[in-house]
Amino acid sequence: MTKIETREQYEWAVARVEELLPLVDDNTPITDVHLIELKLLSDLVADYSEEHFAMEKPSLVEVLGLRLYEMNLTKKQLAEMLGVSQSRISEYMSGKSEPTLKIARKMSQTLNIDPSIVLGV
Repeated sequence: MTKIETREQYEWAVARVEELLPLVDDNTPITDVHLIELKLLSDLVADYSEEHFAMEKPSLVEVLGLRLYEMNLTKKQLAEMLGVSQSRISEYMSGKSEPTLKIARKMSQTLNIDPSIVLGV
C-alpha cells in the first residue's frame, strides 16, 4: 500500500498501528519487522490524517478569547496593556475591526500570539 485511499483503510491502519506499538520500544533494532511495519503505517496514517482531518489556522477572534481566558485578563486590562480603548478590543474580538500594524505587533508580543494569526495571513 503506497497511500491510504479510503476511510476503511485508514481505520484498519490505525488499529494495526495500535497493535504494533506495544511490540516495539526505543531498543528495538531498526531491522525488526514490527518496527518497519509501524513506521510505514504511521507515515501513511499521518498523510491521510493531514489530508482529511487537517485543522484550520485559528482566527484572531478565537485566539484573543483563548488568551484572555488563559491569562485571566479582562477586555479592560487588555486594552490598557495594548494602549487602546476597551471598545477597540471588543471590535477586535467580534471581528468587526483588525488591529493596526503597530497594535498587531504589540498584541503578538504581549499575548505571545503568532504574528501570522494577528495579521490574518
